[in-house]
Amino acid sequence: MRPSGRNLDQIRPVSIETGVTMHAEGSCLIRMGNTHVLCTATIEEKTPSFLRGSGLGWVTAEYGMLPRATTTRNRREATSGKQSGRTQEIQRLIGRSLRAAVDRSALGERQITIDCDVLQADGGTRCASITGGWVALRLAVDKLVRAGEVTGDPVIDHVAAISAGIYAGQPVLDLDYAEDSEAATDANFVMTGRGGLVEVQASAEGAAFSRAELETLLDLAEKGISELVAAQKEAVGR
Repeated sequence: MRPSGRNLDQIRPVSIETGVTMHAEGSCLIRMGNTHVLCTATIEEKTPSFLRGSGLGWVTAEYGMLPRATTTRNRREATSGKQSGRTQEIQRLIGRSLRAAVDRSALGERQITIDCDVLQADGGTRCASITGGWVALRLAVDKLVRAGEVTGDPVIDHVAAISAGIYAGQPVLDLDYAEDSEAATDANFVMTGRGGLVEVQASAEGAAFSRAELETLLDLAEKGISELVAAQKEAVGR
């Protein structure tokens, strides 16, 4: 039995509310159970120096957690003058994942920055950030398309992410914190709407896991991703 009472292949309730900030070109608040992340997209008519003159655009991301997103207060990273290794790793993952959804030639020489701010954490914050980050990205690009500032649609596919793991000896989908903190195997899967794999992060916390177990987790992830893509489509109206 899972602590939440969910079935082994059942994701947490998902909601994606769009247009939650006034100024960002795209924004949403994604809720996956008790994990809530605010995602905003900012368009800048410039690219990093290494891309100047290339004709290619860029998508990047920043990630952070509010001090009381967790059960105890975390000190703001700004006060220490540097980001933690975890924060840097997650925001690079978000950026890599979302770039897989974009034709950078069609985007042109501009940069879209996705900011993911965790309001409340109960496991799976990086997965929620990627899934919500795509919605914010899609909404921002829609503005470029409507304004005629790009030729064609730079967003070529959906991208979403979900966790799966082995908890209490059973493979489960979409781990919350109670499961994640006790899981024997923990994995995050980033996939496109067409089923392509963008990134897989998997680790054993105790005994090594088998190829068969990994394939089982992948099957669970494919089911979860399809449900998240459906939620993305509903949120953006297509």
